[in-house]
Amino acid sequence: MRSMEDELFPSTPGKVKIERAHTINRQLHRCFASTSTMFLWALFLIALTASYLSFQSFVDSSSRYLNASWGGMQWEKQIRESSAASRPGGMSVLVTGAAGFVGTHVSLALRRRGDGVVGLDNFNNYYDPSLKKARQAMLQSRGVFVVEGDINDTRLLARLFALVPFTHVMHLAAQAGVRYAIENPASYVHSNIAGLVTLLEVCKSADPQPAVVWASSSSVYGLNEKVPFSELDRTDRPASLYAATKKAGEEITHTYNHIYGLSTTGLRFFTVYGPWGRPDMAYFSFTRNILQGKPITVYRGKDRADLARDFTYIDDIVKGCVASLDTAEKSTGSGGRKRGPAQYRIYNLGNTSPVTVPALVNILERHLKVKAKKKVVEMPGNGDVPFTHANISLAQAELGYKPTTNLEIGLKKFVKWYLSYYGYKPRSGGLAA
Repeated sequence: MRSMEDELFPSTPGKVKIERAHTINRQLHRCFASTSTMFLWALFLIALTASYLSFQSFVDSSSRYLNASWGGMQWEKQIRESSAASRPGGMSVLVTGAAGFVGTHVSLALRRRGDGVVGLDNFNNYYDPSLKKARQAMLQSRGVFVVEGDINDTRLLARLFALVPFTHVMHLAAQAGVRYAIENPASYVHSNIAGLVTLLEVCKSADPQPAVVWASSSSVYGLNEKVPFSELDRTDRPASLYAATKKAGEEITHTYNHIYGLSTTGLRFFTVYGPWGRPDMAYFSFTRNILQGKPITVYRGKDRADLARDFTYIDDIVKGCVASLDTAEKSTGSGGRKRGPAQYRIYNLGNTSPVTVPALVNILERHLKVKAKKKVVEMPGNGDVPFTHANISLAQAELGYKPTTNLEIGLKKFVKWYLSYYGYKPRSGGLAA
C-alpha cells in the first residue's frame, strides 16, 4: 500500500499526478478557506498547548511534593523526638554530615549520654552511599533521626530551627578529600563555603542562637614546615583547594562571630581513621586492595623521603568534639543582632605521633595476614603534603583532650570491623570473602 507521500510525489521524475493532487487541494481548501476557520483552529491549538503545559506543571509540582524527603506531621514528630534530651540539662544538637564517618560517631556518643540529636546529610555519591545508609540505619536504631537534605537548602534549615531550639550545632558536613578537588572543584565551593555560609545565616538569625562547633582541617597548615603544627602557625599557604576552602571557613566563622555574636569553635582534624571510616582514605583503600590481591600505591616525597601522617583514632576525635560542645559558651546575639563579644576558638585534634605510610602498610599486613603488593612512586603535585604533626597542648589545656589509641591498636579495631562489615571469613592461609 502506497503512502501519502508516494501518492503526492511520482516515482518518475518530471511527471506529476495532477488529478490526485487537485483532489487533496480541494479538501484542504474547504477546510481552511475562510479566515474565521483558521482563527478558530489557531485558538484551539493555543488552548490545547496551554492545557498541556498547565497539566505538566501540576504533575511536576505533585511529583516534587510526593518525592520530598522532608516535611509533614510524621516527619516533624520524628524531629522533635530525636532532638529531646533524656538527661537533665542535656543539649539539643543539630549534627550536619551525620551519616558521614565522624558525624555518625559523634551522634552516637551524644545520644549515648542522653543528649538530643538531629542529623542532616545529603547522602551524596562521593563514596559508596550504601555505607552512609548503613550508618543511618545504625543511628536510627539508637534513636537518632537523620534528615536527608542539603546544608544549602535554606528552607529546610529554617524549618528545622523553627521546630527545635537547638542549643548547639556540630557542623561536620563538607566535601572531603584533597585529590578529588582536581576533578570536581565546584563541589568544594558548594559545600565548604556556600554551605557553611547558608548554615551560619540561619544560625545567626535563630532565637536563641546556637553555639557552633565545626570541622576545619589540618590541611590548612599547607606548606608549613615548622613542626609540630601549632594553632599560632601560618595558615596562608594552602597546598590544595580543599585546604583553601577550610581556611576560608575559618575566616568566615570569625566574621559571623565578630558581627553577629555566634559562639564558634573550629577543630583541625588530623587524619582520622577507624571503623565505619571513609573508603577514599589510604588505610581503607589499602585494606581493600590487599585483600583483593591488587597492588597499592605508596607515595614518596622529595629525596625519596617517606610520607608521614599524624593518624588519629576516631574515638579520640569524638572525645575532642564532645569536649568542644561541652565547653562552648552561649552565643551573644539574638535574631541576627550581637549583644556582646562571643567565644571564638580553634584547636588541633591529633595524636602527636606521626607514622610513615610504609609503617602503616606493615601494620595492616600483620592484622590482615596478607602481604601487600606495593608500587612505590613519587608524590604527584595534587595537593598532598609530605607530613602532618599536631601540637595539641592548647586542646589538652582547655578541653582536657588526651588521645589514648595508637595506630597499632586503632588499625586492629578497624580491620576487625572491615572484615565483619564486608563479610570476610577466616580460612587456613588467609581470608575468604
